[in-house]
Amino acid sequence: MQAVHQPLQTKANERRPANSTGPNRGRRPNFRAMLRNKEMQAALGSGLLMLFAWGISSWSSVLSVVLYIAAYVMGGWTKAKEGVETLVKERDLDVNLLMIAASLGAAAIGYWNEGAMLIFIFALSGALESYATERSHKDISSLLALKPETALRMEDGQLNRVTIDELEQGDLLLVKPGELIPADGIVCRGSSFVHQASITGEPMPVDKSHGDEVYAGTVNGEGALYIEVTRSAEGSVFGKIIKLIEEAQADVPASQRFIERFEGIYARVVVAATLLVIGGAPILLGWSWGEAFYKAMVFLVVASPCALVSSIMPVMLSTMSSSARRGILFKGGAHVENLAQTRVVAFDKTGTLTMGTPQVTDMLIADGYERDEVLAAAAAIENQSMHPLARAIVDHARMEGLALPDAGQVQALTGSGIEGCVNGVNWSVGKLEANDLPDLSGWKDAIHRLQQQGKTISVVNADGQPAGLIAMRDEVRPQAAAAVRKLEAMGVRVVMLTGDRPETAAVIARETGVCDVHAGLLPEDKVAQVKELRERYGAVLMVGDGVNDAPALAAATVGMGMGMSGSGTALDVADVVLMNDNIEEIAWAIRQSRRAQRTMKQNMAFAISVIAVLIGANFLQNVALPFGVVGHEGSTILVILNGLRLLR
Repeated sequence: MQAVHQPLQTKANERRPANSTGPNRGRRPNFRAMLRNKEMQAALGSGLLMLFAWGISSWSSVLSVVLYIAAYVMGGWTKAKEGVETLVKERDLDVNLLMIAASLGAAAIGYWNEGAMLIFIFALSGALESYATERSHKDISSLLALKPETALRMEDGQLNRVTIDELEQGDLLLVKPGELIPADGIVCRGSSFVHQASITGEPMPVDKSHGDEVYAGTVNGEGALYIEVTRSAEGSVFGKIIKLIEEAQADVPASQRFIERFEGIYARVVVAATLLVIGGAPILLGWSWGEAFYKAMVFLVVASPCALVSSIMPVMLSTMSSSARRGILFKGGAHVENLAQTRVVAFDKTGTLTMGTPQVTDMLIADGYERDEVLAAAAAIENQSMHPLARAIVDHARMEGLALPDAGQVQALTGSGIEGCVNGVNWSVGKLEANDLPDLSGWKDAIHRLQQQGKTISVVNADGQPAGLIAMRDEVRPQAAAAVRKLEAMGVRVVMLTGDRPETAAVIARETGVCDVHAGLLPEDKVAQVKELRERYGAVLMVGDGVNDAPALAAATVGMGMGMSGSGTALDVADVVLMNDNIEEIAWAIRQSRRAQRTMKQNMAFAISVIAVLIGANFLQNVALPFGVVGHEGSTILVILNGLRLLR
């Protein structure tokens, strides 16, 4: 079985240096990778053949023509094939056929070098666009190379190699040094450092020991780790991200769909105009047939929409690529355009502005009871509940090293808590109700203080009498306040939508700097609020992590889910995913989307201007074919390079 695992270990070790650079990995286009692109090799080969043909044209015209033909074939074969397929399958013309027709027309009137130059520059621009596509796919799908396949599972004291699909919650795994961690889990034994940039974006390895959480798809360092599985492979953070990657780039932005429709219509108009110049100019304007054909070829070159067609997708792909490296996954290019329009960001509270994992902060114990006794009994009955507050009490008891006694007759009290029998005493744990206050009059001031701090209070009763209070709080994310400041500095309105109590929401709002708070909301109330915000302010970005956030995510202009802590439902609905849950990156994502929007507008304005100027100059100033080739195709390359800037 070791032979099966070895390639994965090699991948992990190969990926580690790349991951160590963190979010800034790949800041500039990799020119070596660009040269490995087959289209780029064909384009450069075509250019070299063109130069050789031009160099020997003075002493061997026949050999020169042969080399020119070779340059035409090498640089134009792929584009000609694409153009013919479009013509045959879709019965439509595209820019590929226009360029091939223009280059062949140039050769037909003896301008072999100009035709070859057109082929070369056209192929070069196409190779650059292909590089942008390839780079985007590579950056977004790079996590697939880290997908674990097998794991070492401890069974009856023996280690057995199993596939990750066989893993279940509670399994004990051994992860050797240098191996991929196969599942989300908790470290039970051992200590090591873990490279987890693929999931969290952290550039430095993170020390892991007993009780620490680890994620599937990250790379173990130099120590062996025994890990208890907490999520199945499908439910792991890595599994969610892989599912999202499969959906990425599915949507074509509206602007690109318009350009694609426009291209076919425009190409037919250009062909018709070219034929009109060839056939009509000698009759109507008295031009010679040769002059008319020459101007028609120049027109065919300069009027082709190469730059216009290339003004959007390189920008979009570069934006998606650079965003993926920062842990922001767009499910499609359409969402980049929508995010650029954002005027309001609506945050869910729990799990978004806060960590989503309550922690025990305070305990009040009644006379006649011991602190450890109350905590152990409460944890014993809460151990049979999956409620987040129950897990907080159990985790706190275990953190303090308490042994949990056996609990019997445990049953949930609908809407109010849980009860059970521990050591012959009937214990119950439930939320603080107004009718509890008379029995807790001695703790009135303390309860008021804890509630003002935004803490949730559970009452622990023994045989119907208050034995203690346990206060818990969901801590604010460390980057939440900075995220809100950055958004407001951009002129974006920040709103909190939460189902929590107004008192708790107000405390979190004060700590994060959110001024507009709507608390006590049911899922349908959140949807109504999102719709109202859209009507009042414009495009709304909704950020959430839970199942109850899914309707609001769907109702927003753009829904953004939390990749690590988010539920599967929320991630399915979300248009954009924060793979590392770093909400401070939201401002960057909006800025990058706006930058992409500006770049697309610049490209389109530039492309249309160049086409208009060259067409006018061709008929008014007799533009030479070489100048038309360089001007038009040069503008295409400039447009693509302008889009590739967003890879940085």
